Amino acid sequence: MSDVDAAVPPGLQVRPPKQRRSREAWERVLDAGVTILEDGGYDAFTIAAVCQRAHVAPPAIYARTTSKDALFLAVYEHGIGRLRAEQDVFADDGRWVDLVPADLVRAAVGEMVAISLRHERFLRSVVLISAAHPEVRERGSRYSKELGERFGQVVLRVAESVTHPDAELAIRSCFGTVFSASIIRVAYGPAFATSQPVDDDAFVADLGEMAVRYLLGDFAG
Repeated sequence: MSDVDAAVPPGLQVRPPKQRRSREAWERVLDAGVTILEDGGYDAFTIAAVCQRAHVAPPAIYARTTSKDALFLAVYEHGIGRLRAEQDVFADDGRWVDLVPADLVRAAVGEMVAISLRHERFLRSVVLISAAHPEVRERGSRYSKELGERFGQVVLRVAESVTHPDAELAIRSCFGTVFSASIIRVAYGPAFATSQPVDDDAFVADLGEMAVRYLLGDFAG
């Protein structure tokens, strides 16, 4: 039985390490890859650079995969895994209980956008390459769908206050708008398409108010 993921296209598969020392070395490789993407983007991402930063010899990588693209996708999943871990806030009942509808919507938007802003250097690299990389684009789409589902589960708590006939559809639309705005910001910076860039706090607050007004209308107070 093969250890590689059959769902991954041939040539992009990674053989997972089994021994403890190999797992530790591979973890260093993945961490190094994320750091390289954050510091220098995809142009700086080479197998040699990853080896140097992770303090491993090339065979440590070639034992797992044989191409830069496959290594990049493994690093991509490692970096996205950090974002996914932060989505747990949407499953934390204590974060959302007793919030009035407008405050809950603002808080949900704030948590969602904050994840992107905390990881903006990593996201900038992968978002910019996604236009020319179908596999990255597909994986990014899956990630956004997962985040949208978590966001929606929280905001549906106040579905009775949503002023649209189909609350679930309105919440999905709201998520799409807010998520797209946050990704454009991390990819191109706060000055993109505006002569008066706002700081992160104001950006998050403005998106929260927009979401409240769109979803709650007369109940936005």
